[in-house]
Amino acid sequence: MDDNEKGSWQRADPPAEVGEDAAVSVGPPLPTPAMTEEERQELQAELLRVEDEVQTLSQVLAAKERQLADIKRKLGVTTFNELKQNFSKTWQEVTTSSAYKRTSETLSHAGLKATAAFSTMSSALSRKLEDVSKRSLQHSASMPVMRNTPSFKSFEEKNKMSPSEIDASEQMNVPDDAEAQHQATPTNLDTPLH
Repeated sequence: MDDNEKGSWQRADPPAEVGEDAAVSVGPPLPTPAMTEEERQELQAELLRVEDEVQTLSQVLAAKERQLADIKRKLGVTTFNELKQNFSKTWQEVTTSSAYKRTSETLSHAGLKATAAFSTMSSALSRKLEDVSKRSLQHSASMPVMRNTPSFKSFEEKNKMSPSEIDASEQMNVPDDAEAQHQATPTNLDTPLH
């Protein structure tokens, strides 16, 4: 085995690069394997041909992009319209997804339950307010009627006494109370109180 063959099986070739930067290599250039002058000239010719094709394709691509922009301009398609169409398409894809449908159904169900609960609470509160309102109206409507009843007039007369009349009435009631207390107490004072 000579040194050339020995180095080739030990060295792993890097994967071929793709794209515009394929000609640029990272790191030091790898030593070229021994090749004949004829092979070298063929590779140089192929390199020039591929570079020429890349340049031609780049020019064709640029021309096609200009043509595309011109057609869109003539049709009135703007960047905003494109974004709007893309958004509409994306939104349609989202709304047709199963996750969106499940979430939407869950939220709809929760919304219905919340609406029912608020409706029930609102009805109960409304009934309570109606009851309070009716009682208030009945009370205010019945006050003049109640004032004309004999019981209410008697109550008013008793409570319209002047302060001197109240003192006199209290003094008259005190002996009666004292007398009632005296009669209720035992007369035997010798027995001790517990």
